[in-house]
Amino acid sequence: MVTGATGGLGLSLCATLRDAGYFVRATGRSMTHEDRLMQISNEFVRGDLLDMDLNALCQGIDIVFHAAALSSPWGPEADFFAANVVATERLLAASRAAGAHGFVFVSSPSIYASLRDQPFLTEDSPLPERALNAYARTKRFAEELVLAANTPTFRTTSLRPRALVGPDDRVLLPRILALASRGWFPALRGGQALIELTDVRDATTALLRAGENLATAGGKAINISGGRPVSVAVLVGKLAEALQRPIAMRNIPVQIALLLARASEMVCNLRPGRPEPRLTTYGVATLAFTQTFDLTRARDLLGYQPAYDPVSTAQELAARGVARAS
Repeated sequence: MVTGATGGLGLSLCATLRDAGYFVRATGRSMTHEDRLMQISNEFVRGDLLDMDLNALCQGIDIVFHAAALSSPWGPEADFFAANVVATERLLAASRAAGAHGFVFVSSPSIYASLRDQPFLTEDSPLPERALNAYARTKRFAEELVLAANTPTFRTTSLRPRALVGPDDRVLLPRILALASRGWFPALRGGQALIELTDVRDATTALLRAGENLATAGGKAINISGGRPVSVAVLVGKLAEALQRPIAMRNIPVQIALLLARASEMVCNLRPGRPEPRLTTYGVATLAFTQTFDLTRARDLLGYQPAYDPVSTAQELAARGVARAS
C-alpha cells in the first residue's frame, strides 16, 4: 500500500512498485489524479488517513509505504501534527494489527535544517535542538515513532529523500521559480551554498529497495539524495538557461534576510488565512547554508546509486513549463 499516492512522490512510487510486480493499493485525499492512479495501481481508495477506517484499509497488505504528509515550510502547527504525527501513529497501529510485516516511512532531511553549513551529513549527525518549522519538527517526531515500532516481525525503516524534483512536484521547483519570477534571485552568502536535489525516480527506486531489504534496513533511518552537490547560484543559472530569460543574483546579507523573513512571518501570522510568506526562516537556511549528504548507508543497505542528474531534470521541467511558479 502507498499512502499519499496522489502526491508527486506517491504517483512515481505506485508506478515503480507496479512495474516491479507488486499488487499496489493506492490511497490519497485528492481526486486530481484518480484516473491516472487507476492505471498505475491495482486499487485506489480515496480518503484522509485521519478519518478513514485504517484497519479495513490495511487488510491484506504486506508492506506499507507511507508517503502521505503535510509538506510545506509554512502552516499551523496543529495541522502538521495531525497530518504527520497522528496519522502516522494510527497507520502504524492499523498496519501492525492487520498483519503487515513491513513499514517504509518517507521522512525528510528538513529535520537537519539549521542556520549553519552542514556538509557530508550522516544519519548519526546531531539534529538541531530546535526545528526551524513545524514540518521538520513533526517529521522528526513521526520518524521516531516509526523506528521505535521496529520488531523482528514488523520491520520499519525511514528514508529521508532530499529536495525531490519530478513532473508532479508542487513543492520545491515551483517555489524556486516563484522567487525567480521577478527576474532576480536572492544570493545569500553569494549564492555559494551547496544543495543536493534528488530525481524522484531515484527516490522511488530507493523506497522499492527499502521494501526489499527490510531485514537489514529495519530500525534505521537512511539519507537519500541525488549525490551531486550544486551551488544555489549555479542552479539558478541553469534554470535561467532553461527558461531562456535572465535571472539576476542579488546579494543580500544573511542577517538582513533573516530579519525580513521573521518580519514576514509575523505579518503573515496576523493576516486572515495566514498566507505563506515569500521568504521564511527555513527558506533562508536552505538558500544560505550548505547541506550535503554521505550516502554510505544507502549504498550499503540498499545498493543505492543515483542514476539521474536532478539538475538536468529540473532544467527540462522548467523548459517544458511543467513546474510553474506559484
